[in-house]
Amino acid sequence: MTSSEAASQRIPPFMSLGSARSSTSSQPKVVVQAGRTKASNVSRETKDPAVGALDNDFDTGSPIASQLVSETKRREKLLGRSLPSPIRTRVMTVANQKGGVGKTTTTVNIAAALASAGLNVLVIDIDPQGNASTALGIPHHAEIDSIYDVLINDIPMAEVVAECPDIDRLYCVPATIHLAGAEIELVSLVAREQRLRRAIDAYVKHRDQNNQERLDFIFIDCPPSLGLLTVNAFCAANEVMIPIQCEYYALEGLSQLLKNIEMIQKHLNSDLVMSTILLTMYDGRTNLAAHVAADVREHFPKQVLQAMIPRSVRISEAPSYQQTVMTYDPSSTGALSYLEAAAELAERPST
Repeated sequence: MTSSEAASQRIPPFMSLGSARSSTSSQPKVVVQAGRTKASNVSRETKDPAVGALDNDFDTGSPIASQLVSETKRREKLLGRSLPSPIRTRVMTVANQKGGVGKTTTTVNIAAALASAGLNVLVIDIDPQGNASTALGIPHHAEIDSIYDVLINDIPMAEVVAECPDIDRLYCVPATIHLAGAEIELVSLVAREQRLRRAIDAYVKHRDQNNQERLDFIFIDCPPSLGLLTVNAFCAANEVMIPIQCEYYALEGLSQLLKNIEMIQKHLNSDLVMSTILLTMYDGRTNLAAHVAADVREHFPKQVLQAMIPRSVRISEAPSYQQTVMTYDPSSTGALSYLEAAAELAERPST
């Protein structure tokens, strides 16, 4: 074996995203039928190792067995459930100025779960990092047209919308590195806070004029800041979804975010409502996570979803293969939790 061959064998999968999709052809795919989600082509490696243990008269009183029983019951509740289409398109901004709380992960996985259930979903990536575009398998190198060109150069959104290769009815407006300078360029433009809203309205009309199905959900993935890009997202949306990490620091910036939402409501978008809070990275083994979850539910009883997203290796691994967890490992606990959150979101009345 040559030194170059040995080096190539040491490169982990996430270091070579260009070839990751072809190398994961055996990864499980989501199959949804009338609200039912099942895994096809699931290898032994992607199954919970406890499944085999249960087949061998595993002690059903153990923590792993109890978890499997609980997950089985949760999956049974989702079987046969069809998600309702909203009366009108729901435009939701997913925002939190704190980084690392699961904004992008929540955006792409809930969008994927809703699209897998037969709803038409669009994800607009306005984060210069372009992580949502990566997770959905959408090219977003500097040479392609993106949301930057929509906001700054007035290119119609219809020209930059791309279809997700893994899930039908899921679309994405990608972000490129050019978006990093958009905050400065937007300052001198007319109606700078309303440019995204006008672009979305024009795209919705374009779909209607071309006899395309109406979009049921539009999710806007924001950067971890409260700059002009996030203001544009607030002005374009009817609802705000806030992912909150189940740790103390995640609560510190929440009051400032709520103040900014109130300011947007007063001066720019009176229709904006903070409708949804999703608890993420929940670790049931710690008292802190339980206390944070209880505090958030106490202060926002109507907004917090009952579904909680646990810490999950599968959720973290999926973006390195340019996939959501819904297609990377639909049998995982993380995929189940996002399915529950998506179903609860869809069944809530729109604001």
